[in-house]
Amino acid sequence: MIARLTGLVLEKGEDTAVLDVHGVGYLVHLSAASLLALPARGEQASLRIMTHLRQDALDLFGFATAEEEDVFRALLDVKGVGPRAAQNILSGIEPRHLAQAVAQGDVARLTKVPGVGKKTAERLVVELRDKLVALARAAGPAAALAPGGPLEQLATALVNLGYKPAQAEQVAEALRERSEGKGLDELLREALKAMRG
Repeated sequence: MIARLTGLVLEKGEDTAVLDVHGVGYLVHLSAASLLALPARGEQASLRIMTHLRQDALDLFGFATAEEEDVFRALLDVKGVGPRAAQNILSGIEPRHLAQAVAQGDVARLTKVPGVGKKTAERLVVELRDKLVALARAAGPAAALAPGGPLEQLATALVNLGYKPAQAEQVAEALRERSEGKGLDELLREALKAMRG
């Protein structure tokens, strides 16, 4: 069972990356947030790993944080949610925001996540409410992007360039700590560089 990989980033795809660990290239499936957290090609990265074995394949799912891995594993316990679906859900909503939506029974918010219909959203609320309560409490009130602020402008610019709204918001949120005193042009360059790897 592989639990962690540390190596050089060889490739970045839409939802995968290849890590070179001592000459062996491991294909790892990643959410949009974990993919964004990866450094550029040729740089060292470390990922938490969940190994998923099927009859015809062995898939590796990677996570930048323990929080994301915990929520991913909780999602797998929901009837009808497999690893790919769990990864897609986490690409559409941050783990803490997912926990808050589940804790509040916010089915409408959950159905905005790509690939989550009303029945799946209701199942998530019923089956995950108790499991994600601690994470939802830690998250506190959802931190929205300031209206008209540079991060909201960045998210809007990324959507206008063809990126999905959830992905654009995740990128903007990831740049929050480094956004102080920076203009939209500089933030947009950083966001595009991070997204393209």
